Amino acid sequence: MTITLDIPDDLKARIDVIAARSSLSAAEVVADALENGHSIEWQERFLDKIAQGIDAADKGEFASPADLARVVNKYRASVAAKLA
Repeated sequence: MTITLDIPDDLKARIDVIAARSSLSAAEVVADALENGHSIEWQERFLDKIAQGIDAADKGEFASPADLARVVNKYRASVAAKLA
């Protein structure tokens, strides 16, 4: 289905920025908002949090090797059981 919408220029600009940051089309951004209830503001905050996490990981602040080992070991048995 194709729908044509008239939206304010400032909202279109925000949608275009989200689309560029998430490698989606503007139509996919709007569809996500409609289908999943992810408002434009929610999508902006979500992408900001992802960027913050990537920046922290790049700086080595994301998780220590011990933290990673703890998570892997926590789930290793349950994953192995599912694969068996």
